[in-house]
Amino acid sequence: QVQLVESGGGLVHSGESLRLSCTASATLGIAAMGWYRRVPGKQRELVAFISSDSTTDYADSVKGRFTISRDDAKRTMWLDMNGLKPEDTAVYYCYVRAKDSITRTWDDVWGQGTQVTVSS
Repeated sequence: QVQLVESGGGLVHSGESLRLSCTASATLGIAAMGWYRRVPGKQRELVAFISSDSTTDYADSVKGRFTISRDDAKRTMWLDMNGLKPEDTAVYYCYVRAKDSITRTWDDVWGQGTQVTVSS
């Protein structure tokens, strides 16, 4: 099964930046990729999305501050977060739609989550 490894979360002050990364294990292919976040007591929300042709989309709350990118050769996706605000505090999860090298099926795969905390 395809596995994802996330890194880059942490504690920063308001206005600072962080870069999250998400790397997939070996796969036969990667389609859509994205970042989601969840705050305790609230539903998970889509933060940023990038398609196989690198078309991107963002939640209104992060447009102009966050940038999603991918490198398929490295099986890696990044989320550059600038101008962080306290309301960005959440656990961030990466998502990948990938083709498993053993089952050859397209699966929805989630990372383990990484905490981002922004202090005011």
